[in-house]
Amino acid sequence: MMVALIVLAITQSNAQIKNAKTDIVKVYGSCGMCKSKIDKAGSLKNIAQVDWNKETKMATLSYDATKTNPEEILKRIALAGYDSDVFLAPDKAYSSLDDCCQYDREAKVAVKAERKIEMAGMTVSNSTSVTQNQEINELQSVFESYFLLKEALIKSDSQLAVAKSQELLTAITAVKMETLTTDVHMVWMKVLNGLTADAKSISATKDIKKQRDSFKLLSKNTYELIKVSKLSEPVYYEYCPMADASWLSKESAIKNPYYGSQMLSCGKVMETIK
Repeated sequence: MMVALIVLAITQSNAQIKNAKTDIVKVYGSCGMCKSKIDKAGSLKNIAQVDWNKETKMATLSYDATKTNPEEILKRIALAGYDSDVFLAPDKAYSSLDDCCQYDREAKVAVKAERKIEMAGMTVSNSTSVTQNQEINELQSVFESYFLLKEALIKSDSQLAVAKSQELLTAITAVKMETLTTDVHMVWMKVLNGLTADAKSISATKDIKKQRDSFKLLSKNTYELIKVSKLSEPVYYEYCPMADASWLSKESAIKNPYYGSQMLSCGKVMETIK
């Protein structure tokens, strides 16, 4: 009966998720309230579905493998206060759980969503600071490719814009989502399809006007991503009323990618992102 119920739950969740894969992992908790919190923390509409069993302490993860993975799901669950064999919940998150939810912890070490990696009988921890550095490195190539594409549009060089948009697509594809912190990951999932579609649109034409039209939406999504990323240098969010469009720049001086030399200095700085 238990097996039948699990199979039924997996089938129902998979019907709503494309490219669904299923894993079963251990997540520590104690009561029905825990189930509600674990399921909610790990689930994302049409992307991931979590079903935790309070008797067995096993969680069934059903997910779209093209958009997320078990590590990302378990990271969100850990940040909600629940340990797994992959991530330890932050002490603050665990302590904030209701008394009935505070399960016996097998590892009572103050950590910040550290991942335990077992190698030859030894346990090594990847700390949050390492994850943040990986995150910056992962997204830096995306941002740099964006800035190079913008420079091509400033020069009104449509052929160069094609090449730089292809580099941007490569950078987007190379991002390892498991290195992103939860807040950045959520924005990345939101903007990923748009970034990809607009970069493809620019790479598919040498019509500079069409490239600039696609760059408007590309800039909007890149702005959302940069806003939640921890960059070492300020980035300027600039706006041109004539084009009714914005872009991002590493310098405050206005160089308009929508008009190039025709109206190079048209625009103003709207925001400095630090």
